[in-house]
Amino acid sequence: MATAPDPTAHYLTPAGERALAVVIAVVTANAYYIHPIIREVALHFGVSDAAIGLVPALNQLALALGILLLLPLGDRFSNRTLTIVFVTGQTVSLALMTVAEAYSIFVAASTLLGFFTIAPYLLPAYASKRVAPERLGQVTAMLTAGVIFGILVARVGAGIVTEQFGWRAVYWIATALMVAVTIALPFLMDRPRAARERQTPYLELLRSLGPLMNRHREVLVSGIIQALNFASFIALWLGLALHLTSPELGYGVDTVGYLAGVAAISVFSTPRLGRLADRIGPLKARAIFSVVQLAGIALFYPLGSSVWTILVPLALVNLVGPGIDVAGRMTFLALPPERRTRLTTIYVVLMFIGGGIGSLLGTWTYDHGGWAGTCALLAAIALVSTAISLLAAKRSAS
Repeated sequence: MATAPDPTAHYLTPAGERALAVVIAVVTANAYYIHPIIREVALHFGVSDAAIGLVPALNQLALALGILLLLPLGDRFSNRTLTIVFVTGQTVSLALMTVAEAYSIFVAASTLLGFFTIAPYLLPAYASKRVAPERLGQVTAMLTAGVIFGILVARVGAGIVTEQFGWRAVYWIATALMVAVTIALPFLMDRPRAARERQTPYLELLRSLGPLMNRHREVLVSGIIQALNFASFIALWLGLALHLTSPELGYGVDTVGYLAGVAAISVFSTPRLGRLADRIGPLKARAIFSVVQLAGIALFYPLGSSVWTILVPLALVNLVGPGIDVAGRMTFLALPPERRTRLTTIYVVLMFIGGGIGSLLGTWTYDHGGWAGTCALLAAIALVSTAISLLAAKRSAS
């Protein structure tokens, strides 16, 4: 991501910055509506808990593939053009999900939606060229908050809307929001005014990812840890939605949505965790966050029989989970600027591969082992992630 503004473009106004944060929130939310309402969708299409896991799993894996193949195009074409094209692709895919009558069509459209979800990673690069250097951190934080807010609203809103109007209404609303964003984008993003400098050829950029990952092992380690972290996050919310709406507990999908509101804690905790990582170093901070997250996950089974007691582990996990991501990114974002986009590509691809695997394992494990199986899966993932984080911190200190 560039650190100096583009002299050929106007600086973003405060209203323009907020508008881009809203766009990021809307386009990010699309992947997360399914989490609290997954049982309702499964019942509608007549598929098992394990089979419905294909929807979020293929969405996340397609997102990883899209980032790998499409994000490097940002070095060849304007961020404005690419963002408009990819957001349009998202809108069409979401509309297809909304009207799909066959499960296969719904899965295919969700997968295509994931492939086109590139805007959240293009818009920060676009904004970085249109803000004063001393405001880059502030604007980047605002756009990151847009991602968190989009996930939060998607999970809370989907549960409430589904309880009142059915799950299909969630996707009608989401499609309407995407149509509005698609129409607004050409007016929100200014056209590039100067010819782009000659950049590294696209295929050469792709070929360089392997050697870069081999040269910078820290991005591989951080990517694996975040893949486990994200797999745990996805598996938790899918398993929790199935658990709370099961005949044993009998809560409605709106309750799942209300519980998702606990994630609001991360909006306030993440900047503070980032400052802590600045003070003590990202590796040590990540190890501490991982231990706290492991403690929270260990409480899910004994406290999982009530919607009130489960708030305790949910708060702990949401308190430190995003901090693991922030600390992981810090391990390679201090490297030379010309490598950061590709290193970020490696990191994010690994993260969403983890999300795809977590989607499959989360629903499959609940289908075969119930809430106890889900808790065992989460504990196993957290143990591996914590062990790698502790080992990386120990090697850095020695």
